[in-house]
Amino acid sequence: MKITAVPVPHVQLPSRSHSATRVPEFLALMKPRVMLLAVFTAFVGLMIAPARPDPLLGSAAILAIAAGAGASGVLNMWYDADIDAVMTRTAARPIPRGTISRAQALAFGLVLACGAIAVLGIATNVKAAALLAFTIFFYVVVYTIWLKRQTPHNIVIGGAAGALPPVIGWAAATGRIGLEPLILFLIIFLWTPPHFWALSLNRADEYGRAGVPMLPVVAGRAATTRRIAIYSVLLLPVSLLPWWLGFAGAIYGLAAAVCGLILVGLAWQLDRSRHGDRGAAHRLFGFSILYLFVLFAALLAGNGNDRWPSRFSLSDAPAAGGAAQAKPLWRLNRIAAGAIRVGTSEV
Repeated sequence: MKITAVPVPHVQLPSRSHSATRVPEFLALMKPRVMLLAVFTAFVGLMIAPARPDPLLGSAAILAIAAGAGASGVLNMWYDADIDAVMTRTAARPIPRGTISRAQALAFGLVLACGAIAVLGIATNVKAAALLAFTIFFYVVVYTIWLKRQTPHNIVIGGAAGALPPVIGWAAATGRIGLEPLILFLIIFLWTPPHFWALSLNRADEYGRAGVPMLPVVAGRAATTRRIAIYSVLLLPVSLLPWWLGFAGAIYGLAAAVCGLILVGLAWQLDRSRHGDRGAAHRLFGFSILYLFVLFAALLAGNGNDRWPSRFSLSDAPAAGGAAQAKPLWRLNRIAAGAIRVGTSEV
């Protein structure tokens, strides 16, 4: 009997090297530098709360919040892939370049979001997990899918999502929401429009080409710079509230006053600048990142391991035992190392 060999079809399996090269692409989808800034504010909210979880659970909480912030970035890039492809600022993102498909990004973002919410709920409490879920939903559905392409007020309303991390950190530590984290929320909420409008001023042509009704596209440069100045002025007294109410010390008060005056000065300079002066907008955008980091770093440094007696605190007294006296979970410089180097392609 003659035996005829049957050819076996060649199946090419993905190489390990190819899979390894895709890891940075998935990380890029998470907007890591933007994520670091959000996580840093959540960390501060957790650390200044009147009670803290033990270091292991606290670490798990911060990692879960980081994953949730990363999931928001992934799902944002999944939905915005079409406009990212036509904007110079975002054309190098993984989906427009074709290194990650939209289906892969969607699956990755959903798994990351669900995992983050579950871990935070297990490590801390249901309220913190619910706040994280709401933040992801608000950023992805309310801001990215609905507001961003419909109204020039997208950043004002959508900024609520980016302002929630310190509230989540506080809730993870205490199981409730107090006046203190709501003031931190208000600071970031008022900070967001000047920060993002300063970026969009120099990218108005790109947003117009992509069909995104950012304020400079709809209202023009003069109206945008005027609103940047108004928000910067409003932010100054609000940023001093933690010191005035007594849950932040003199270090924070001094930092908030000095940085707030600088921000107002840069906003005034931008409002008075000529139409073609791109440098004024770029300086304001760059300083706004440093501003937020310095404020929260000063809040953390000023509190240390103590508890400032807040005049109007809505939270409970510090928990008994060593939890309230626990040492910081990480060194500050490790958390914030990349937070102030946010690239415009990630925003």
